[in-house]
Amino acid sequence: MKNTADGGILVVDDDDAFRSFVAELFESIGYATRQLASGAGVLAAVADERPAAILLDVQLPGLNGYEVCRELRQRYGDSIAIVFISGSRTDPLDRSGGLLLGADDYLVKPVDPAELIARVTRLVDRPRSNRDAPSSNGKLESLTQREHEVLDLLAEGLRQEEIASRLVISPKTVATHIQRILGKLEVRSRAQAVSLALRQEPDVSGHGAADPFDLLV
Repeated sequence: MKNTADGGILVVDDDDAFRSFVAELFESIGYATRQLASGAGVLAAVADERPAAILLDVQLPGLNGYEVCRELRQRYGDSIAIVFISGSRTDPLDRSGGLLLGADDYLVKPVDPAELIARVTRLVDRPRSNRDAPSSNGKLESLTQREHEVLDLLAEGLRQEEIASRLVISPKTVATHIQRILGKLEVRSRAQAVSLALRQEPDVSGHGAADPFDLLV
């Protein structure tokens, strides 16, 4: 008999084979599962029936995993266990950013089935609260338009050289912007800055003018 308490396990991954494999794995130990191939339907699925845990790919069509995690934490606090599983976003920055964003765990593919079961069941069995997600501290308001652009591209997972190419500025200029962003947000790492941006997602359309530093490049 399946364990349907708290809605079971929601598996969100655009890889059909992997998604089915994970669902069958948890069904074999008694958990009810649901499957989604994109991030767009996650919020509606959770509102319909709140799961005990969500296994979430990062690179999803539509809403990516980071965006989905942010929205879930804002709506439900930490009442749902969220585990990122990614085969592409595997760098330390990706993993630390996902954890800072509010995920309970971050695994990389290929995943050992026994380890996956152990990590997820530990989270499902752990008592969870419904505390609210952190509120905005207003520090993002101090960023210039260009700094917001750099931070947004960092949040998309782009490297320093890729950001430079996208914004048609030098990598050195990007590095300077990143240092300014860290100082203004009072954080120590890019991952913390990305986490803050993803949690709060301000409207940057009217923020400040272009940074005059760019004119020197």
